[in-house]
Amino acid sequence: MASVTGATPKLQIPRWIQLIGLPLLLLFVWTVAGHVRHVVFVFLVASLIALLLNPLVRRLARHAHIPRGIAIAIVYIAFLIAVVAALGGVGTVVVDQTRNAGARIDDYFTQVDAVTGVVGADRDVDRFQQWLDDRGLKVDVQTPGHKLVKDLRDKDVGKYTTRAVNFLEGAAISIGRTLFDLILLIVISIYMLLDTPRLARAIDRRFPPLPGTRPLMRRMEHALFGYVKGQLLLSLIIGASAGLGLWIFDATGLLPGIGSYILLFAAWVAFTELIPYVGPWLGGIPAFIFALVVHPLSAIWVTLLFLFIHQVEGHVVIPNVMSRAVRLHPLLVMFGLLGGLEIYGLPGVLVALPLLASLRAAFEFFSERVELEPWRGSGPIPVEVEVEPEAGPLSLEPLEPAAESGSAD
Repeated sequence: MASVTGATPKLQIPRWIQLIGLPLLLLFVWTVAGHVRHVVFVFLVASLIALLLNPLVRRLARHAHIPRGIAIAIVYIAFLIAVVAALGGVGTVVVDQTRNAGARIDDYFTQVDAVTGVVGADRDVDRFQQWLDDRGLKVDVQTPGHKLVKDLRDKDVGKYTTRAVNFLEGAAISIGRTLFDLILLIVISIYMLLDTPRLARAIDRRFPPLPGTRPLMRRMEHALFGYVKGQLLLSLIIGASAGLGLWIFDATGLLPGIGSYILLFAAWVAFTELIPYVGPWLGGIPAFIFALVVHPLSAIWVTLLFLFIHQVEGHVVIPNVMSRAVRLHPLLVMFGLLGGLEIYGLPGVLVALPLLASLRAAFEFFSERVELEPWRGSGPIPVEVEVEPEAGPLSLEPLEPAAESGSAD
């Protein structure tokens, strides 16, 4: 049964399907998806990649006048080169900087200064004690501080930093192996890109776009591109803010020795910003640990810096950047993030928001064309129910004799 609203035909879903068919369909989809969770996740990510790259492929094929298959190959080669170069560059910087940081931490606890005759950690403990004494704070930190430094030195802190470096190198190797595993994801997304025009034409024939509006595929592409653009801008702003704050600490002497690692810490902050809500806190952990080890008092300044960045992000940046990019209610965003974490862990969290943005565009498109048959006002209800007449108030008047029909005997 189809109803017409103005000039826009809508596909009406009968009440019996709403009552029986839709719940059974949702239960079936949920059951199947639970058993093939990994496959569903791979295809979802491949679909998002295809939607993200399809505008580039379409424009390249149109302006360069080349077949779509060649345009897909060019876009993917450029995309893969950029990803591999970025991962390789970041991995090299992280490993090198971690080696340097490990050596500095080892020297901090073990290298005896030729002038003072103590290691750097003991010298900072004495300075901290002097700072407390100058302000009249009667707190003894020298005794437990020197004992902690001695325990760390006796346990060979270099052994632990070497383990950390080895772990990081192993993680870098694992990333390289993961890149090889992504071949399946790339192949699936390529097939999707090849069939995207055919799918778009089929959808447009069945659900033609309204005058002055985008087709379904264009809407989803636009929503996904808006999310990616907003997220990249957000990461750039927060990473640059963290780098600027750490540079000020280095220039003013509030955090000595941080100058060589500002770029690394800022890049880490920008990367963790991709993880909603918990990203800013994860981004501040390496800088906090560095400050705690190199100059304990500076850890306070680092904490205040990232608290300030978090407040600016939540009250200024996100409302003006991401709200326009995603256009989702905060409660729905939180539900999607928690659901992604529960279903597929951290990768599920990363995919949740772009997936929700694409689904929002699809929902808006179909809500203009599909309606549920109303339960009141037209047609019979699914189950007829006989309603007993409401009994009136109890009367004490005598009952009238029944009218006789025919003659009495």
